Amino acid sequence: MANMPEQPRNPAKTAPRSLRLAGLRSREPIAFELVPDPEERAALAERLGITTLKKLRFFGELCPEGQADWRLEASLGATVVQPCVVTLAPVSTRIDTDVLRLYRADMPTRPEAEEIEMPEDDNEEPLPDRLDLALVMEEALALALPLYPRAEGADLGEAVFAAPGVAPMQDAELKPFAALARLRPSGDDADSDGTSD
Repeated sequence: MANMPEQPRNPAKTAPRSLRLAGLRSREPIAFELVPDPEERAALAERLGITTLKKLRFFGELCPEGQADWRLEASLGATVVQPCVVTLAPVSTRIDTDVLRLYRADMPTRPEAEEIEMPEDDNEEPLPDRLDLALVMEEALALALPLYPRAEGADLGEAVFAAPGVAPMQDAELKPFAALARLRPSGDDADSDGTSD
């Protein structure tokens, strides 16, 4: 279970990890804070495919908007360890990011198989039957993870690929005018213009 703060930063209520926003009678702001214990962090690290999740804290507030909508504003802080994409050495990264979610009661939910029109604001989501704050925290952390963690001094080098029996093409050959450069006569050819003194 999360270690809820003794004195929440915000007033009214402190949210449990999961709650039915649509079923709440009160339209007051709800403060929350999640600080997963070591076992929860280890399980989360395994799900996200990272080496270690040293620290994780997710806190903020759910605020009512209009008659039925809700806004989640939060901060996510974490320290993660991932393998370097070049050397596989452990790379530690500190993550501090803001999280915003807008839960709209009038936004339809459709089966995944159906095409849906993306909202103009990509923070908007349909108001769920039950909001799982731990899941919001996990999604926010997954989005904030470095895609290509690299240890200091690690060089990606140049990747070379080719089908069997075919000479691989280097990066320089893909640059503009590389093909023209190959057609240009060599130094010896350029000096001999075919004329005699």
